Amino acid sequence: MQEAQKQAALAVRRVLDGATLPVALAAVTAGGDDAGRRRSLVQELAYGTLRHWGTLDALTRRLAAKPFTDPPLAALTAVALYQLGHTRAPPFAVVDRAVAAAGELTRPAAKALVNALLRRYLREREALDADVRADPVARYSYPLWWIERVRRDWPDDWEAILDAGNARPPLTVRVNSRVTDRGTWLAACAAAGVVATAVGEAGAIVDPPRPVPELPGYAEGAFSVQDAAAQLAAPLLDLADGQRVLDACAAPGGKATQVLERADVELVALDSDATRLNRVRENLTRLRLDTPRVTVQEGDAGAPRGWWDGRPFDRILADVPCTASGVVRRHPDGKWLRRARDVAGFGAQQARLLDSLWNCLAPGGKLLYVTCSVFRDENDAQIEAFLARTPGALRETLTLPPDVPHRGGQCLPSQGGAAHNQDGFFYARLRKA
Repeated sequence: MQEAQKQAALAVRRVLDGATLPVALAAVTAGGDDAGRRRSLVQELAYGTLRHWGTLDALTRRLAAKPFTDPPLAALTAVALYQLGHTRAPPFAVVDRAVAAAGELTRPAAKALVNALLRRYLREREALDADVRADPVARYSYPLWWIERVRRDWPDDWEAILDAGNARPPLTVRVNSRVTDRGTWLAACAAAGVVATAVGEAGAIVDPPRPVPELPGYAEGAFSVQDAAAQLAAPLLDLADGQRVLDACAAPGGKATQVLERADVELVALDSDATRLNRVRENLTRLRLDTPRVTVQEGDAGAPRGWWDGRPFDRILADVPCTASGVVRRHPDGKWLRRARDVAGFGAQQARLLDSLWNCLAPGGKLLYVTCSVFRDENDAQIEAFLARTPGALRETLTLPPDVPHRGGQCLPSQGGAAHNQDGFFYARLRKA
């Protein structure tokens, strides 16, 4: 535990200095006889600490008589506080190992400080928790600008949206109908001792989660990992056999492969990142969907001259870059890496992509605009602005399944245990007259 606490603290500190969490974890985790087991614990501690960083940081500052001179030491204290408040680890072991880690992370004198802070927290826990939660950043564990934006955009749902972003996400998969059916796959899970329950049209939630390659049928392409709200994309695209379809921001390929599972179409999977396109190819191969009718293409969706052959598309899936504010339960580093000004930056990029892709759509064709955001400026406001400047663009009414919590095209992120446990995706379908 001691080494895991130390590595998690270093990873958290790297994120707060600007690194993404996957990059931070890769930089701090090392080998050894127990590397795999420890890596899982480091990941759990780093993800959990960042989910609750607003609260943990407030507690750390409240406990300390003066600011920490060693930022990694503050992160280590927060990691230990996360364990004390959100895990079943024995408190004595958490404190003992964190004290030892402090001596290795900074200096031997730091051991006494961390010991005093954590033991004080255990003695005064109830009062300290109540004290810091009077501050909204500590209560909701988001930057203040984020809290205010969600509150403005969703006055009736804002607290539930924020709390859902701090929940643990489920392991949700989509069964590949080209390989098997959901009933058969669920039966295979039951036979293997894997607890999986149906969700949505073709999905399943595996609880408790386990390494994906260990699930039945992985090598055979029987399923892929995809959130329940993301699985709404292909059904909403209104597909039919024979259509020409563009997935404009395709990497890593979850929605592109879902399109191919549902209909016999000619598909162009486009992305500007050549490295991430390798993931698309890998997924197509594993899911047995790599056919001559599929083209994996590098290119900027906002500059069609560089990749488009001039033949219009019947359907375009535009899963555009965004703040990812609807998937922070999976990517908690995003809360602390994003800045308020990023919303406008993404908005300009989204508008550019919409305008360019619209020219690639056939008359009568449909474009499905998708984000994994809960910010209105990236979603309804973006679509309203596009419709105002684009003659012949019509917004169609979407009908979502009854078990999907939503407001219009906005799927609301779920708390754990929801019937349709989902991230916060947004959908708008536009038709060219």
